[in-house]
Amino acid sequence: MRVAFVLGTTSGGTGRHVRMLAEGLVRRGHRVLVAGPRSVEERFAFTDAGARFVEVAVSDRPHPANDLRAVLAIRRLTRDADVVHAHGLRAGALAALGRRRAVPAALGRRAGGLLVVTLHNALTAGGFVGFVYGVLERIVARRADRVLVVSPDLGERMTRLGAPDVRAAVVPAPPPPPAKRTPQEVRDELGAGQRPILLTIARLAQQKGLETLLDVAAGPWRKELTGEPLFVVAGEGPLRAELERRIEGERLPVRLIGNRDDIPDLLGAATAVFTATRWEGQPLSIREALMAGKPVIATSVGGVPEIVGDAGILVPYGDVHGLRAAVRTLLEDPGAAETLAEAAARRGREMPGGDDAVESVLGVYGREDPMDD
Repeated sequence: MRVAFVLGTTSGGTGRHVRMLAEGLVRRGHRVLVAGPRSVEERFAFTDAGARFVEVAVSDRPHPANDLRAVLAIRRLTRDADVVHAHGLRAGALAALGRRRAVPAALGRRAGGLLVVTLHNALTAGGFVGFVYGVLERIVARRADRVLVVSPDLGERMTRLGAPDVRAAVVPAPPPPPAKRTPQEVRDELGAGQRPILLTIARLAQQKGLETLLDVAAGPWRKELTGEPLFVVAGEGPLRAELERRIEGERLPVRLIGNRDDIPDLLGAATAVFTATRWEGQPLSIREALMAGKPVIATSVGGVPEIVGDAGILVPYGDVHGLRAAVRTLLEDPGAAETLAEAAARRGREMPGGDDAVESVLGVYGREDPMDD
């Protein structure tokens, strides 16, 4: 079977997911093409997984001339594909627009193959960006054969927009490598001493609700019982300067430590993983926390409740007092913390793996078994 993946600019979970699918499909004897910006090949090395990579400029912002070129390139590259599987709304809409007109069933399969679109994110901004996002959603809903979603709310929205076949996406988290440093070594690096560490792994962007995290960090904290917690944020993004100004101006117990390649070390030192995000689908950071046996404090948005289950404390988005109370519960009640940690380890063991995801997409493609061409 010939599978063409289309994706846009990504530095995180979407790229890792496509790399995992490409590798699994190639290993099962299928032919795989990946079309996307040069940056994704440089970061995720699809060719090392056995796929063919072709550069197509699928940008993260609308650009009429570039988008037209991308549509034409996608149409040319995918004309002989049995399946075109686009990841992300922009890539999905461009792939849908590049799809050749259907041919009557009596003349054979539809030209351009089956079109599958996986939606990994929801937009949390409004205005013109929100309007454009809505247009792209309708294009995908009306033209894709199957839409895979990472959270129930995305599925409900696409169904309302008329998508004929909406299914849950299986997005696994690869098992984290073992930590290379002891928790105390990490604490020493962070200057945490014996203070509880609440770890956030997130891009410093609007979606992640980091202004709420700062509100929570501001306290007040009953230091005689717990010690003032240290909020550690691993990640980079456009809001860094704004966040730093507030952290320094208010002397908040927050450290921005940038992008890191030692997440297992940080998880080993963390008391819990904390996220105040506006929306998430199936965030890798939470799945990594569960596999490391760490409790989660998170906003109850998107696909987060399904992942966390009983392994954390969920609070409505924007509820600063509720998030702060959840932190206090975890830090001041050893019994609750132990119960949540045990639940986290159990759910971590239940996380789907790469083979589960590959078998799932083969089912979506209508090909349960390895290549039978």
